[in-house]
Amino acid sequence: MLIGIPPLLSPDALHALRSMGHGDEVALVDANYPAQEHARRLVRADGHDMLAVLEAILAVLPLDTAVPDAVFRAALNNDPAQFAPIHNSIDATCARLAPSFTVRPLGGDQLYPRIKSAYCIFATGERALFANIILRKGVILPDAPN
Repeated sequence: MLIGIPPLLSPDALHALRSMGHGDEVALVDANYPAQEHARRLVRADGHDMLAVLEAILAVLPLDTAVPDAVFRAALNNDPAQFAPIHNSIDATCARLAPSFTVRPLGGDQLYPRIKSAYCIFATGERALFANIILRKGVILPDAPN
């Protein structure tokens, strides 16, 4: 155990997040997503729901402020205009933990290729459908505390 690190983040999870560079993306996917098949690097987070994994990662991962969007999520039926209760919860969690970022819903044609090209995929135990998120890593500025 480490002080200040969410215990949900395993050594493999911390290694993956720390190994990412500026602009790399991490995908958090639900239990139905074919993570093993699509991952370049796979971190198992079985037994943990999406919101718990999202909270843990947002506690340690700086988001990219150099681009218009750094937080993306799936949409109900792959239609960015549709949403389910899990999407409201994702949006609320991000608003609370990363208030200067807007969550951008993506259709499947944009989301799935992006997940496949992510630096790593966290496979969660989330059972809600279309509960997939992408976070783009930013930098920690020289004058920021570390």
